[in-house]
Amino acid sequence: MSISSINYSSSVLGAQIRNINQQLTDLSTQLSTGKLSQNYSGMGTNEGFAIAGRTQLSNIAAYTDTITNVNVSINLANTALQSLTTIRTNTQTGSASTAQDLNVNGQTVAQNTAAAQFGSMVGVLNTQSGNRYLFSGTAVSTQPVADAGDIINGTTTQAGFKTVMAERQAADLGANGMGRLVQTQPTPSSVQVSEDVAGSPFGLKIKAVSSTLTGATVTGPSGSPVSFSVDLNGVNPNNGDKLSVQFTLPDGTTEQIDLTASSATPTPVGSFAIDASTPVNPNNTAANLNTALNTAIQKLANTSLVAASAMTAGDNFFNTASSAIGTPKTNQAVPSAPISGATALSGTSPSDSISPGFVAGDTINVNGTTLTFVASGATGNQLNVTDSIQTLLGRIDQITGTSKPSTVHGGSITINTDDAASLNITTSNTGALSALGFSSTPVTATQPPLRVGSSPASSATTLVNGSANTVKWYLGNDGPGSPRSTAMARVDDAVTVQYGAQANEDAIRRQLQAIAVFGTFSTTPGGQYSGGQVSALSLRVTQALTQQPGQQRIEDIQTDIAMAQNTMKDATTRQTQAKAQLQTIIDQAESASPDQVASEILALQNALQASYQVTSNLAQLSLVKFL
Repeated sequence: MSISSINYSSSVLGAQIRNINQQLTDLSTQLSTGKLSQNYSGMGTNEGFAIAGRTQLSNIAAYTDTITNVNVSINLANTALQSLTTIRTNTQTGSASTAQDLNVNGQTVAQNTAAAQFGSMVGVLNTQSGNRYLFSGTAVSTQPVADAGDIINGTTTQAGFKTVMAERQAADLGANGMGRLVQTQPTPSSVQVSEDVAGSPFGLKIKAVSSTLTGATVTGPSGSPVSFSVDLNGVNPNNGDKLSVQFTLPDGTTEQIDLTASSATPTPVGSFAIDASTPVNPNNTAANLNTALNTAIQKLANTSLVAASAMTAGDNFFNTASSAIGTPKTNQAVPSAPISGATALSGTSPSDSISPGFVAGDTINVNGTTLTFVASGATGNQLNVTDSIQTLLGRIDQITGTSKPSTVHGGSITINTDDAASLNITTSNTGALSALGFSSTPVTATQPPLRVGSSPASSATTLVNGSANTVKWYLGNDGPGSPRSTAMARVDDAVTVQYGAQANEDAIRRQLQAIAVFGTFSTTPGGQYSGGQVSALSLRVTQALTQQPGQQRIEDIQTDIAMAQNTMKDATTRQTQAKAQLQTIIDQAESASPDQVASEILALQNALQASYQVTSNLAQLSLVKFL
C-alpha cells in the first residue's frame, strides 16, 4: 500500500487559500478606493438605484447650468429696465420744471437733455447677453431698436419722426392756423364756427357750447361737418355774460375757451367789448365777439393744439395701435342732427341721423367672434337691434381688447385697436355697415406708422399707412402672445420659466415715445406762441410719463422676470436637497465602509494564517508520524 503525496496546488486547502488571497486583494482595493467594486457585476443588487441616481444628478447639473445662464440674462435685463426707470424719472423732472428759456434751436435745457436720454434709452434697449439681444423677443439675433439718429432724422429713403411730426402739425393747424376751423359771420349779428371736413382726424373738434349771453341764440354743435353759431339777435349782452366753447384735441384732451362780455376799457384779456356807441349798435358787439373768438381760437390752435399734435404724431409713429374710421351718411330727413353714440342700430327712430338698418338675424364677425342681432332679450354674443351704436362699439372693444375705447364724434365713427394687423370686421348686412361709413368689407385698421395722407398737409383729410417710406423703429419679434413667452427655459423636470421681453411693450413704448416727442419738438425762439407751445407740451409729456391706473409699468416687467428668478431659486433649493439624497443612495450602493472592510481583512488574515499553519503541518507529515 502506497501513500500519495500532498499536492498543494490542486488540493481543496490550496483552493481555499487562493480564494482567501483573492478576497484580501478585493478588500484591499475597496479600502484604497472606497468603492465596492471596479465593475458593474461586483456592485451588487443596489447598483440599479445608483445608476438611476447618477442620471438624475446629470439632469440637475444641466438644470444648474441653465439657471446660471438664465440668471445672467435676467440680471442684465433687470439692470436695463432699472436704467429706463431712471431715465423716465429724470425726463419727467425736467418736463415738469417751470424754466421755459429757449436756446437758438428753439428748445429748453430739459428738451436737450431728453434728446440725449432718448439715445441712452435706445442703447439700453439694444442690450445683449452674449450674442442674444434681450428686448427682441424671439428674434434674439436682431437688434430690437433702430439707431436713434435714424429714428429721429430718417434715412436717405425713409422719413424719421421729425418729418412725421412736422407733417402732422401742418395738417392739424391748417392753412389759416385756425386748427382746421372755419369762422364766418353769416349775418351782422351772428358768428359761426365750423369744422372744415366731416370725419377728418386733424385739427380742433367742436365738443360743446354754452352761453349766458342775454338775448343770444346758440345753435349746435350739430351737423356734418360739426358747427355752432351764436346770434346776438340785435341785443347787447350784459356785462359779465359769458360764452364757453369746448374743443377736443387730437390727443383726446379737452380745452375750453371762455369769452366774457365786458364794458371795461381797455377790454380785459379773455373778453369781448360791449358796444358803447351812441346809439348802441349790437352788431358792433357781434363783430367784437367774432374778433375775440378768432383770436382765442388762433391762440388755442398755436399752443395747445400744436402740443397735442406733437403727442399724436408720436402715437402715429411709435404706437402699433391704430384705428378704422367710418363717416356715415346722415339721414336727409334730419340733416341737422349729428350722429351720436345713442343712434340706434336699427335706425327706426325718426330722430336718428343715420339708418343702419340692422335687423334680427344679421351678424357681425369681429376678429373671428360672431355677434348676432336679435329683436330683444340679447344675451352672450347677441345684440338687440334697438341697441345703440355705442353699445356695438363697446362689444367690439371687448373682443379686440383695445386700451383706447372706440368713439363716435365729429360725424365719424372711430374703431380703435391695439393691434392694427389683426382687426377684421365683416357682416351679413353690408348695407348696414356701409351706412355706418365703412363702405368696404372686411373693415381693417390703417397700418402704422401713420402718415398724413396727401399734400399739402394743411388740407389733408386722411391718415395712411406709411410703412413703405417711414423708418420702422422696432425691429424685433412682433408676433402674437406674451412677450414673456418669447424666451423660455426648463429649470426642473416639470418646471419652466418665461423671461422674454420686447422693446415695443406698452410701458417701454410709451416712455420712448414721450421722450422722443419732448426731445425732438422745437419752436421759434421769441415767437408769439413759443412759450405757450413748450408749456403745453411739457404738461403733456409730464402726464405721459406719469403712471396711470390700468397701464403696464416697467416695474410690472421687472416683477414678471423676478417671479422667474424666484421660481429658479426654489428649483435650485429643491435640487440641492435632491443632490444630497441621491448622492447618499449612490454612496450606499457603491461605497465600501472602511471599518467593515478592515474588519473583514483582519478576519481573512487570521483565516489565511491558520490555513498556512495547517498546510505547513501537513507538509511535514510522514508515515512514521502518521502511524
